[in-house]
Amino acid sequence: MSFFTNFLLALGLAMDAFAVSISSGSTVRPFRLNDALKMAAFFGGFQALMPVMGWLGGSVVSTFLSAYAPWIAFALLAFIGGKMIYEALYGDPDGKVSSLSYSVLFLLAVATSIDALAVGISFAFLNTPILEPVIIIGCVTFFMSFFGAILGHRVGHFFESEVEILGGLILIGLGVKILAEHLLWI
Repeated sequence: MSFFTNFLLALGLAMDAFAVSISSGSTVRPFRLNDALKMAAFFGGFQALMPVMGWLGGSVVSTFLSAYAPWIAFALLAFIGGKMIYEALYGDPDGKVSSLSYSVLFLLAVATSIDALAVGISFAFLNTPILEPVIIIGCVTFFMSFFGAILGHRVGHFFESEVEILGGLILIGLGVKILAEHLLWI
């Protein structure tokens, strides 16, 4: 995968964490710069860790399913993207917290990085190297979460659902791209 594709994937995956950071930044009082750094470290770290875990697990079964890998990757990315869009439009507003304890940050980080686990499984099915995407995903999520928390503190949650919709569309688009590349090479 190219750097640009990895960057787009990272943007799509980081949208959940960005939306939760905006929401949390708007509700945590008193808000300090340290809060934004803690949020960014948790979200970026888990977004980098989960694809590795998915890749390791997916590598075990990928040899059995390699012929269907592009279809599985498409289905996973389309499902995750669709779920993000659905939750943005119809879901309950979650991720709003009044404090940033480590247990709350842990739960939010896991919840926002489940989709990254599925992406890691997709990487294993596609036999894609994991190091570069993981570094890009972790860094993009770190910076987006950091700035999202600060933005949330300053302007509230006016754009929270729009950000999640954009992330879902990016993930669906990447799934379509993977499938289209496979179909064009058949």
